Amino acid sequence: MVIAECVVVAFLLVLVWNLVASAAAQHAGAVTIQVAGPPAQGSDSPQPELPEPARPAGRVQLPGLTLDPGFWRVRLAQLNREQVGLEQLEWRLVHGAMDAAQRYLETVVLPAIVRAERA
Repeated sequence: MVIAECVVVAFLLVLVWNLVASAAAQHAGAVTIQVAGPPAQGSDSPQPELPEPARPAGRVQLPGLTLDPGFWRVRLAQLNREQVGLEQLEWRLVHGAMDAAQRYLETVVLPAIVRAERA
């Protein structure tokens, strides 16, 4: 039964491998790069005059991205305060667990070992 399951899993892996490989090959073959060659030598038509886009004088503000240093100073200070609080909470949790484990060891485990050695 185990051998039959291994054969089925191996067959499925080969099938999936072939499907993925064929899809990748089709995708790679479907993408063709067309290189624009120079215009024909005998062309008499002049190139159209395209107006150049107006360039903004200042920095371009990307959507959703604030570049103001004051904004980042405030946010990072807030993040640091929250990080300190999180670290203090982690410290209390770890040390509380360590103290609880030590108390359990001293009050339950060690007395049971001492009683077992005396018996």
